[in-house]
Amino acid sequence: MPARSGGPGRMSREAVCRSLDDAIAEVRDRLGGLPSPAEARAIWDELWVHDAHNSTAIEGNTLVLREVEQLLHEGRAVGDRQLAEYMEVRGYADAARWVYGQAVAPDRLGAGELLTITEVRHVHRMAMTPVWDVAPHPDAGPQEGPGSFRRHDIHAFPGGMKPPSHALVEPRLRDWLDSVEAVRASARHPMEAIAAAHVGFEQVHPFIDGNGRTGRLLMNLILCRLGCAPAIIQKRERDRYLRALRQADAGNHGPLAEQIARAVLDNILRFVVPALAGPARLLPLTSLATPEVSHLALRTAAQRGRLTAQRTESGQWRSSRVWVDEYIASRYRIG
Repeated sequence: MPARSGGPGRMSREAVCRSLDDAIAEVRDRLGGLPSPAEARAIWDELWVHDAHNSTAIEGNTLVLREVEQLLHEGRAVGDRQLAEYMEVRGYADAARWVYGQAVAPDRLGAGELLTITEVRHVHRMAMTPVWDVAPHPDAGPQEGPGSFRRHDIHAFPGGMKPPSHALVEPRLRDWLDSVEAVRASARHPMEAIAAAHVGFEQVHPFIDGNGRTGRLLMNLILCRLGCAPAIIQKRERDRYLRALRQADAGNHGPLAEQIARAVLDNILRFVVPALAGPARLLPLTSLATPEVSHLALRTAAQRGRLTAQRTESGQWRSSRVWVDEYIASRYRIG
């Protein structure tokens, strides 16, 4: 995956993947690996809410983050949205909860494969049933409900992606599952192999509706089973994401791989590493940034000797929550 710059101050694709590899090794080797949802409910709940909000928003859902939080944590439908919008979020969240549970406490529906056709249908059924109960797809036949493959052809999408005939959906999906199984042995960077798998599912487009949501859920299921944090494609990144999917459909998986890598890295550094590490453990400054003090401010303080920190051989600054708290407190001392 050749290095590309995303703009001034933005890490190259190569640097992102290198940083992600380091972060995954940090979680695996120094912090004991991904915790189970039962062991670290707060970590997974935070990811869960943001995932449900952003993934449904990419498809046009208008609930804001606060409304999603209240719906998922309190069961309250706040606001004046259509019932179908609440049910979209609820269904996606139910499916995401199951997906996250497979990371370290699997309840396998298959026989040990990375992903099975039974699980594909199960994820779609979980994600789509709540909204389908109140607003079924208007073009769906009686055998095209949640968990069932489409029974008619669909038009090509803007950009040129043309799903196969409905008669080819199941054999194409089985071929796709073989490619997913090959991700673990791929010579490519894992994020590029996962990008190829992600666009491959969208190319098959096996269901009449909900393929985008299901595809992102399945991508996260694969990531979790490979020991990674899930990827959350932010709604503000929607245009970049759709453009990257079109490029991947044309054979260029690099931009999509980079976006997935950035999303996984962000979740590891923002949610997983800080929650797993004790207050005295040395962590990258990115994992110690807060709304009060940014990563850039911490790095400047470390370079000036105002923040107790250590610099690794690779040039990365590391500090601890204790030292960062001491630095923040020192900024407000008088005299």
